[in-house]
Amino acid sequence: MDSLLLESYMPPSDSIKKFYLEARAIFENDTVAFTDDRIIEAAQRNHIDLISGPMLGDVQAERVTLWLRPANTNILQIKVNTQKGTDIRALELKPIRPGKVERIVLDGLKPATHYDYHISTNDRVISHGSFLTAPKSGQKSTVRITFASGFHKIGLHNPNLIRSIIHRKPLAMLLLGDLAVDDRDTHWGLHRSDYLLRDVSPAWQELASKIPLYASWDDHDYLNNDLSGIPEGVTKADRDSLRFIWQNNWNNPTTIGDGIYFNTRIGEVEIIMLDTRSCRNLDERGDYGSYLGTSQLQWLKEVLKNSTAPFKVISSGTMWSDYVTKAKDSWGTWDIAAREEIYSLIESEGISGVLLISGDRHGARAFTIPRPSGFRFYEFEVASMGGVPGPPAMAEDSSHQLFGYEGLGLKAFGEFTFTATSEQPKVTFRLIDESGTILEEHFLGYDALLPLKK
Repeated sequence: MDSLLLESYMPPSDSIKKFYLEARAIFENDTVAFTDDRIIEAAQRNHIDLISGPMLGDVQAERVTLWLRPANTNILQIKVNTQKGTDIRALELKPIRPGKVERIVLDGLKPATHYDYHISTNDRVISHGSFLTAPKSGQKSTVRITFASGFHKIGLHNPNLIRSIIHRKPLAMLLLGDLAVDDRDTHWGLHRSDYLLRDVSPAWQELASKIPLYASWDDHDYLNNDLSGIPEGVTKADRDSLRFIWQNNWNNPTTIGDGIYFNTRIGEVEIIMLDTRSCRNLDERGDYGSYLGTSQLQWLKEVLKNSTAPFKVISSGTMWSDYVTKAKDSWGTWDIAAREEIYSLIESEGISGVLLISGDRHGARAFTIPRPSGFRFYEFEVASMGGVPGPPAMAEDSSHQLFGYEGLGLKAFGEFTFTATSEQPKVTFRLIDESGTILEEHFLGYDALLPLKK
């Protein structure tokens, strides 16, 4: 099945396919890391220079982080230059160990500037890409950020979808779970095999090398359908292993939450991505703190109170609202009290510009969440990167629903365009399909994101 996915749209070269199949057989039969001699030998035998990457991440005004997994210890030359050919920078990397993840910070860059980069070894270009640096915080700017969930491996290989995303020229993309690994439980070899399947996909390589990515996990990345926390048959050591594998296969900021949950600022937008899987307490389901865990919950509240960004985007792997499938695996059946505390904090502290995003429930929908004060939150739930079936497009009570699309066949992503170039900032949401067609467009003035004064 996995090899068929690899050839579903843009088949890779014969050498890459052969390497993947050899490596997959090793991963399937043994719990090994990418640094295992057999994986490295397979890569080198098939003339593979990079097992994985490059993947962009953590974009700022003057830097971006480049993630990759070299197949040997040959010196890598990285050349960065503006697309106008100026501001040329070069650096070298001597990998420590074949198969080990390397993260290179490309810094000293100019804000809001388009750059190209090339990675070479032995005077031979082995990869290239491009990116746009963020504007400086505090400066009036326009920032475009795409988001979605539900690749389920299928969408990773879809060049039409990937090129539609790249065509929109977002500064970054937020991936909200169910991405590359599908239901591998505690078989660590197959977790790594699924990440390798992602990394050898030509379509994925195009996305990861051109758009900085930020990722959070959901149930299928974590263990299996609807699993979370430490379920029966899983240990705390297993959870630590899961977190380690996740950290090593994504390029998230790691200063807070070890890259499992984190916040970062991109221009005038605070990005807050939550871990809504591994911190759950199964023994206390329904009690305060059982969904995020008390440490992450406290961290979230502090981030919200301290953020000076005009806009704040908070992601949840599963839905914030209870409109779809009666919240069977999300906030409404896990921790209503903590959710209410978050909502109340935003209102009482007058925290403006908050937008809620979520995934998990296949399809694409948007809702308002009304509050007793008369204020309402906006939730955009886009889980349609793989076009797989899910719940009905419209909720049973659709009185607070802005739109709804079923998941089957829908390959689409969400986009926010944040405009802070005038005294009245605004945000535009668009739902865009793989052909580039804008299916939905909704404008929100900043006053709609201002909690009502009591």
